[in-house]
Amino acid sequence: MTTTARLVSTSPAGLSYSPASKSLGRASGRVSFPARPYGALLHLSSPLMASAGIGGNGSPNAHEDSAGPSRIGEVKRVTKETNVHVRINLDGTGLAECSTGIPFLDHMLDQLASHGLFDVYVKATGDIHIDDHHSNEDIALAIGTALLQGLGDRKGINRFGHFTAPLDEAAVEVILDLSGRPHLSCGLDIPTERVGTYDTQLVEHFFQSLVNTSGMTLHIRQLAGKNSHHIIEASFKAFARALRQATEYDLRRRGTVPSSKGVLSRS
Repeated sequence: MTTTARLVSTSPAGLSYSPASKSLGRASGRVSFPARPYGALLHLSSPLMASAGIGGNGSPNAHEDSAGPSRIGEVKRVTKETNVHVRINLDGTGLAECSTGIPFLDHMLDQLASHGLFDVYVKATGDIHIDDHHSNEDIALAIGTALLQGLGDRKGINRFGHFTAPLDEAAVEVILDLSGRPHLSCGLDIPTERVGTYDTQLVEHFFQSLVNTSGMTLHIRQLAGKNSHHIIEASFKAFARALRQATEYDLRRRGTVPSSKGVLSRS
């Protein structure tokens, strides 16, 4: 197995905000920016947010002449069973490009991107002619590693996230801590063995694998639900929103590590 990861740096120079103009009787702002390669970080904010120094996904605006690291993790994981490439931008806009060979998992990763406002790229091939187990596991391991890389030293983040997501009759609560200590408590009661061709036992295994490499404490609790699809999708939506909350910046921390120990690490 080979695994590589990289953190991509870009400069926010060139992004500009022009004064508010009248459009259809309502005040609106006009944002202009040059073309960027995929994955470049663009902080788009309102004048009020800009005046407070707040950028995209709650991140502090950098000075236009400064260069700082974008919170992007990229991982390539290759084994005899799978070939996985993952790229995640924590300060994205909810773009998803996922092709795993497992249609239901693609649908769930779309939820992670859309509701977390992360840009998520996942390309994977694997021995799904046997079953989905190896691909499901290795994709989650790679996503966890990409999150670990993107978070860096975790300075200034909220660290904790808590969200409850309903989907029709189902409701799932997720609580997480980007503590550096991997732990999963999964209280899902999924009534069927499969959703489409996807083995529902793989839901818990996906989150366990992601927790192991990201160094995350994660609690998932089902509050209600009878439909397997609804329960699983509510879980991913709640996870996405809780992760978004935890990875966003707390401006009052002024870039300090959110720990009384002064450090948050995977070890």
